[in-house]
Amino acid sequence: MRIVMIGSGYVGLVSGACFADFGHHVTCVDKDANKIARLRAGGIPIYEPGLDDLVARNVAAGNLDFTTDLSDAVGAADVVFIAVGTPSRRGDGHADLSYVHGAAREIAAALDGFTVVVTKSTVPVGTGDEVERILRECNPAADFAVASNPEFLREGAAIEDFKRPDRVVIGIEDPRARPSMEEVYRPLSLNKAPIVFTSRRTSELIKYAANAFLAMKITYINEMADLCEHVGADVQEVARGIGLDNRIGAKFLNAGPGYGGSCFPKDTLALMKTAQDHDAPLRLIEATVAVNEQRKRAMGRKVIAAMEGQVRGRTVAILGLTFKPNTDDMRDAPSIAIIQALQDAGARIRAFDPEGMSAADLMLRDVEYASSPYEAAEGAAATVIVTEWDAFRALDLSRLKAAMAEPVLVDLRNIYPPSHVEEAGLTYVGIGRPGEPEVRNERQAA
Repeated sequence: MRIVMIGSGYVGLVSGACFADFGHHVTCVDKDANKIARLRAGGIPIYEPGLDDLVARNVAAGNLDFTTDLSDAVGAADVVFIAVGTPSRRGDGHADLSYVHGAAREIAAALDGFTVVVTKSTVPVGTGDEVERILRECNPAADFAVASNPEFLREGAAIEDFKRPDRVVIGIEDPRARPSMEEVYRPLSLNKAPIVFTSRRTSELIKYAANAFLAMKITYINEMADLCEHVGADVQEVARGIGLDNRIGAKFLNAGPGYGGSCFPKDTLALMKTAQDHDAPLRLIEATVAVNEQRKRAMGRKVIAAMEGQVRGRTVAILGLTFKPNTDDMRDAPSIAIIQALQDAGARIRAFDPEGMSAADLMLRDVEYASSPYEAAEGAAATVIVTEWDAFRALDLSRLKAAMAEPVLVDLRNIYPPSHVEEAGLTYVGIGRPGEPEVRNERQAA
């Protein structure tokens, strides 16, 4: 099939490259001429393991190309995916659909013959209805069907998620869209991936409901971690004990500094606003959003407590800046709030991240960047693991201690067993373990 992907960002580029690898012909369209030029030259604008090889292979095979010309690409397409950004709108937290609506208007003018137009972007319930209205209004003679096909890709594992998905969700209202969408995903039949056909609005809500549930699970175990510190329990053992119940499951039960990234923060906020607009408030999601925001800043105070409040003028080494490993994405990363809290207390920050320092430099001020974890720790009064990159899982702790001015390791991801760290002569502070420095929450601090 001939597929067009409008938007060559994270979702659009990964999805387009994977569809091309299935054997479809895919054209990725983007208004950013510099991005398209870079892609044509073999450059990849985002970091995602394996994506550079996947793109290069399919460009060489003639299955994948890139253009700024939406009109020609859409006119020849069987299926057009809208994969543009839907960031939180300033002022009210709703999803900003201006890019989706703009894409729909441009698509309408270029349609030629029956075409399935698919929202791949994460969009609020009812967006497909609005896309259909725009298409019809802008081109009354056009022959098309509008479908919803949300993505469920984890940054750092997106290619595997796309090719071996837990499920594929497709929402349709016009039955003519079904054969086209079945053909698009036919290569997945070998893996027997469940394809769920449902209504368009249900499909749109499934995406938000899934992300909100996972965000809530993360926040739940983080609050359990706080309780563990007060009552002398170990959150990792609590997580294992409850995660072995297959009704709960072990995934997303790793205590840490809070969730971030391109999806959970904006999607929980957008779902919360949608629910409020429809007079069906989601109190659990509202609490999740509030608690997660409080937690990020609280982790800065946890570091200060580990340093016994002696922060001003001292260097803190930050290991990991991105919101998770295997990505260069800094959007809503916990490191931002942690660093700002430490800087507000007078600390100097030296940081290292395997992939995220360029992006971090655009968002953070007065941060010194190092070329290795050990350079970051040189002369530091504390070293803080914020992101669980593999590069931080087997540090030479003796070398780390030798580099530091004070031997304090704050492990916000519980990568290391405390005994292992203490054997190296370091003071260990983790998350949700007995005897951790007490940190007041935002309500107590207010």
